[in-house]
Amino acid sequence: MRRHRLSSAIAMLVLLAAGCAGFAPTGEAQTGPAQAGQTPTAHTLRYAPGRSITLSLPDSLDINIAATGLRRVRFFAQSPDGRIFVTGMHDLSDNTQGSVFILEGWDAQTHTFDHITHYLDHLRNPNNLAFWTDPATHQTWLYLPLTDKLVRYRYQAGDKAPAAPPETLMRFPDYGLNYKYGGWHLTRTVALAQAGGATRVFVATGSSCNYCQEREVLRAAIVSMEPDGGHPSLVAQGMRNAVDLHAVSELGGALFATNMGDDHLGDKLPEDTFFQVDADAHPALHYGWPTCYFAHGRAVLDTTPLPSLDNPAAIAPVPAAASDSVYGRQSGVAASGTNLAAGGGHAFGRDPNAALGPAPAPLRSCGDVPAAYTTFAAHSSPLGFAFFPPPDPLLHDSFLVALHGASHPHIGTGYRVVRFTPGDRTPRDLITGFLTSEHGRPAVHGRPCGLLRVGPDSFLLTDDYLGVIYFIHPRRS
Repeated sequence: MRRHRLSSAIAMLVLLAAGCAGFAPTGEAQTGPAQAGQTPTAHTLRYAPGRSITLSLPDSLDINIAATGLRRVRFFAQSPDGRIFVTGMHDLSDNTQGSVFILEGWDAQTHTFDHITHYLDHLRNPNNLAFWTDPATHQTWLYLPLTDKLVRYRYQAGDKAPAAPPETLMRFPDYGLNYKYGGWHLTRTVALAQAGGATRVFVATGSSCNYCQEREVLRAAIVSMEPDGGHPSLVAQGMRNAVDLHAVSELGGALFATNMGDDHLGDKLPEDTFFQVDADAHPALHYGWPTCYFAHGRAVLDTTPLPSLDNPAAIAPVPAAASDSVYGRQSGVAASGTNLAAGGGHAFGRDPNAALGPAPAPLRSCGDVPAAYTTFAAHSSPLGFAFFPPPDPLLHDSFLVALHGASHPHIGTGYRVVRFTPGDRTPRDLITGFLTSEHGRPAVHGRPCGLLRVGPDSFLLTDDYLGVIYFIHPRRS
């Protein structure tokens, strides 16, 4: 069977999309179908012998499994020579078994990749990556944020592996509570965007805790730097866990980020958020956490006493159903210190990023917290997103966001891909079926994670629970 590059498939999809009926807005509820006239259609997809998942999406779209067997597969990036790279974090623990893969041998007939190249292995929790070509030297760089550092590799078209060791651009705090006991945010996310008329590298780092006063400046923050790591500066603080971050060229190059709220206010609060980040902010803007959270789209002051490192007994309770977690049993979560800054009362070394200033004091009012671009139901866990420009016939002028889902499935939020426009900013379901109810109990079938638009109305979607990649595209007329 003849093999084609993914670009061939994209060209074919352009022709297919031309024959598909367009969507018309309706204004139905957030849980309804994405658009009028698009009845959700169920697709049962086999991803391993005897194993399948059934997902529902509008009947103008089709879905295939493009790749399998990628352990905790996360986020995509497309290289300047058109190849598709994706990260894999191996498992949920803090580990050094992560990888960067290249998806190769696209088959336009079966909508699958026929082989996967290991570009890098033995990495510490690689969440995402990004490419940038220096216009002065024409050298392309691959940026890779790891838990403890940001590195970059020289990249040449067609590389199967880096030809030289990486450059280290910045170090990050790299310790926290074991994930089995509530964990800490060990992922880092990199993006490149324009700021002040120049290209800057942006890195988001999550908090070390659920609800606490941090001790280190690069926790719950976004830092900006020159492409070689020079002149770092903070642009955002109080961003608890911004797992995806990138600029949208079709919206003037604006920088956007998904962000997750904390876990001590019950099943209904706080709302998770999607922000347009001010890439030029100086001093850094404060996006609220830990003492401001979002409810009904507005920032609200949290009156829960902040726990102190000097008084571990003051840890605020964490609602936990010990047997209801995608991470397994989590007995004793509150007592384990999820509401204490990393270290849990242990001795601290010098902050590796102290030159950026001290960690910010908690806000005492929320009046200056930037407005959220949109919000999602509590504990939805928004991860990857992509923007589909107005020329796309079906998904035109829309953000798609992968809602990874509540870690306690009984809450029921997330576990879907949603869509909203910059005009209405109301998330509506696009893909569902990752969470169902079986015999009165929640059943997790998958967890959507990263998205990459690869053509008109066409995108790749990772599922880091099953280790698969889906290809969503217009249905044949």
